[in-house]
Amino acid sequence: MPKTSGNTQSSSDAVETKPAYATATPGLSKRPRLIANGPRALMWYLLSLLVIGLDQWTKWIANTKLNFHEPVPVIEPILNWTLAYNYGAAFSFLADQGGWQKWFFAGLSLAMSVFLVVYLTRAPRQAKLLNVGLALILGGAIGNLIDRVRIGKVIDFIHVHYADVWHYPIFNIADIAICVGVAIVVIDMLFLEGKRNAKYQA
Repeated sequence: MPKTSGNTQSSSDAVETKPAYATATPGLSKRPRLIANGPRALMWYLLSLLVIGLDQWTKWIANTKLNFHEPVPVIEPILNWTLAYNYGAAFSFLADQGGWQKWFFAGLSLAMSVFLVVYLTRAPRQAKLLNVGLALILGGAIGNLIDRVRIGKVIDFIHVHYADVWHYPIFNIADIAICVGVAIVVIDMLFLEGKRNAKYQA
């Protein structure tokens, strides 16, 4: 009988063991990316158009139905409709100048509007609250810009006060949209932007 060699390995020993590959670590998985609005910015432009339409409609009603500086009580003693014209910026800043301020503030509004139109296409699609804020600011800026270019002054009519003791500067729908929009953008910057950047990859 043929002799088997002493160094002959058993069949079980001859089986090669496959190298074990390390499994992917969950923490190293790629985060989803932030996606710019691009063409989807259209829906935010529509929100801006809604603000512009509401602003211009309410200003038209105020300008045709109210008498200049004659208050119409709405909720006593805190709210009146009072027609007023603002030739300057917020709180009538530079309103008493010779007329150059009309084009100065119109230029600022136009520059801001162009910036926001472009920025809305580049803003993250996932940042819905930020997009709402930007759209409100855009609508308010264009609403007041229309007034400055068309009649050289901004129509205001919302008069918040407390009896005859305290009066807030008279404002309009565009002003409300701008203030609310700025507040939303600040909230997003302070509380949501960091979380969004941690969740998504730029």
